[in-house]
Amino acid sequence: MPTLTRRALNRATLDRQLLLRRADLTPLQAIEHLVGLQAQTPHTWYVGLWSRLTEYRPEEVAALLTQRRAVRIALMRSTIHLVSTADALALRPHVQPALDRDLFANHTHGRSMRDLDTGEVVAAGRELLDEKPCTPSELGRLLAQRWPDRNPASLAYAVRNLLPVVQTPPRGVWGAGGRPIHAPLESWAGAPLRTDEPIDTMIVRYLAAFGPATVRDVQTWCGLTRLAEVFDRLRPRLATFHDENGAELFDLPDAPRPDPHVSAPARFLYDFDNLLLSHHDRSRVITDSFRQQNFAPHGPVPRLVLLDGFTAATWTFATAHGTATLTVHPFAPLSAPDREALTVEGGGLLDVLAPDASHEIRFTVSGRRDRHEAHQLH
Repeated sequence: MPTLTRRALNRATLDRQLLLRRADLTPLQAIEHLVGLQAQTPHTWYVGLWSRLTEYRPEEVAALLTQRRAVRIALMRSTIHLVSTADALALRPHVQPALDRDLFANHTHGRSMRDLDTGEVVAAGRELLDEKPCTPSELGRLLAQRWPDRNPASLAYAVRNLLPVVQTPPRGVWGAGGRPIHAPLESWAGAPLRTDEPIDTMIVRYLAAFGPATVRDVQTWCGLTRLAEVFDRLRPRLATFHDENGAELFDLPDAPRPDPHVSAPARFLYDFDNLLLSHHDRSRVITDSFRQQNFAPHGPVPRLVLLDGFTAATWTFATAHGTATLTVHPFAPLSAPDREALTVEGGGLLDVLAPDASHEIRFTVSGRRDRHEAHQLH
């Protein structure tokens, strides 16, 4: 089997992730191609689509939520993802085992679920939410009237994991705010879950968006285990490679695998970008310089910058007195061309994040976060 270098994997993955060049797709087409975006924050994921699309208006994406064509729902890795409504109905049955496992393994809520008929809890939760969508805390209090010896938050979490529920607008709508109010997916969509689609389809779609990949990469992405037998079944349809460590990689035969030496543009990623979370071996994007930053494992998730396709900096954003400031914190000194590329790309990002403010881009000096240079844009 041919060997794919780290750089070859990087370029292939960037291409699939629409980060090697922006794509001329509608937001809904991009969301479906990417098999969703991790979206447990209400709004930061909007940057993920801006980084990937040629034509982009946040309001157009927000309309997908209000029109019920897209939803935010717990899916892969038991985390909230933005997906098309059609994909939510098709994907949730496949990843349900991961959500089941998360509930009972959860340090906070698992103990409260012991010796409890969770089927009854889900049925009660479905009835309450069909009657009136509500927040997890409201749902927990209502369920605790029937199970007063159980933690209300754990009862609500059980419903969140075992019953497909969406976070309804205005939560997640650009320029708006709102509490996380849950409604049953099937009621919200006006359609039943799809159980007729084989898991093979989900795996093939993963490879189209994240490949080439190992079995462990796919399992990291979706939270499922024991997928080797699925790949054994798919093997005749797939191309196989090795990485530089000898691990077997699977891919779609006709999927793009660009020349490793093709240039990759500067890109700003959001804090939970799936590019960074969907492989067991993340060295195709993550650098040693990133690891040397010693980010707190349970602290704020950094928003990363890609240069030449690899993690090279973090970025922060703040507004004060009518000025929006984007600050780039590089891991190593930046070349003049890299600074220029980040200034241009950062200006586009500020146009989305703060269209009515004055804009400023700052660069801190590597290793000296107390110093910076500023670029006034307008």
